[in-house]
Amino acid sequence: MDLEQLWQSTLGEVELQISRPNFLTWLKNSKLTHKENGVVFVSLPNNFAKEWVENKYNKTILSVLRNFDDSAKKVEYVVENKNTSAASAKIIAKQKSLSEVDLRVQQSFAELRIDPETGLNPRYTLESFVVGSSNELAYTAAMAIIKDVGKKYNPLFIYGGVGLGKTHLLQALGNEIKKEYSNKIKVKYVSSEKFTNDVIWAIRNKRMEDIKEKYRLTDVLIIDDIQFIGGKEKTEEEFFHTFNALYENNKQIIISSDRPPRFIPTLEERLRSRFEGGMIADIGFPDYELRMAILKTKLQNRGVSLTDDVIDMIATKVQKNLRELEGVLNKILFIQDNKKTELSSKQVEEIINESIQQPIKNVSPTQVIKAVADYFQVDVADLTGRCRKNTIAEPRQVAMYLLREVLGLSYPSIGEKLGKRDHTTAIYAYNKLSKEISKNQNLNQKIIAIKDIIQKE
Repeated sequence: MDLEQLWQSTLGEVELQISRPNFLTWLKNSKLTHKENGVVFVSLPNNFAKEWVENKYNKTILSVLRNFDDSAKKVEYVVENKNTSAASAKIIAKQKSLSEVDLRVQQSFAELRIDPETGLNPRYTLESFVVGSSNELAYTAAMAIIKDVGKKYNPLFIYGGVGLGKTHLLQALGNEIKKEYSNKIKVKYVSSEKFTNDVIWAIRNKRMEDIKEKYRLTDVLIIDDIQFIGGKEKTEEEFFHTFNALYENNKQIIISSDRPPRFIPTLEERLRSRFEGGMIADIGFPDYELRMAILKTKLQNRGVSLTDDVIDMIATKVQKNLRELEGVLNKILFIQDNKKTELSSKQVEEIINESIQQPIKNVSPTQVIKAVADYFQVDVADLTGRCRKNTIAEPRQVAMYLLREVLGLSYPSIGEKLGKRDHTTAIYAYNKLSKEISKNQNLNQKIIAIKDIIQKE
């Protein structure tokens, strides 16, 4: 595999792990220039992009890169400038006074610094969390916890789809408790992946006592994306005992997931019952008013402005994902800053259409199922019936994934259409493929090919 193939393969995987607007903004024009002693050099068009990618995506890029080339030990990012050499660019940068934009960039990177003790990012605050009808219950529960830590709504279980603001609320809640109690209450925020990695490390090094000390001596434990510990026996067992130890001592537990406890099929029943014993609050898709409020708040915080027509266009077209909403806004502001001129409505619309995932229109469940059957060369009757042949297992899971991904059907509806199966089977299939698609290039190509078949029908 030459350098071009290596980088294109890497970008293909990375694109699946970050939002499309962010990928197009920061990585679309990147290049792998050369390799030297295990160091991979990647060029980016400007210093802004270089610093952003280094801070936000380096870990993801290196991890994916090593899947294709295990000799890669580090990624160095360089600015490719056709007019000046790297050395002269450094001199110019030193002599040049910081512009208002440069200052905003520096401030944004300062916000990325995470407190190693708490795992909290100071950029997430309750002041910057915009409240609307879709997240009001979760926000109200969070505010109640601040006043009575460990005694009210314990545990607090917040669930909702990707990019709807769960992590923002959890981190903001942790930061607010720290501030309110002047650091007298020990707060710990951790992703379920980090918790799992800590357990694996402790087992391998025979240091389980370290895990107990790290997590059980905290006053507020915040676990993000708890669904990912499902099926990991040792991790579930350790979390179960940690949960009990904290709960019995009136320590606050705050958990997030992409679905309610009863719909996490691989989760142990004893953990599920613990989660359901507290307060469960959902965060739904943001309505138009909330999207508008979020955009205006972010513009105000950055000290920049866009016309009402442009803000309305973004809020109207980007409907389901706040992360995508922010990504589109970032791209528009970035391009506008580079061009030093206000973008027209037509230019903004082109940026939005290029950035957001366009839904496949006017497609029925029957068409999706038929496209899957045609691709895998199996009978539609086998997919929609009770057939248990091994050759049907993958096509059926792909069909379940696409019915959810393309049409947004409910899990019970998907199960009903594919052999009258229980909704948990559909949940399992969708989550399994959602995780595998970022690692398995062959599976990813199958999904893309089937989507093309659907589009052409």
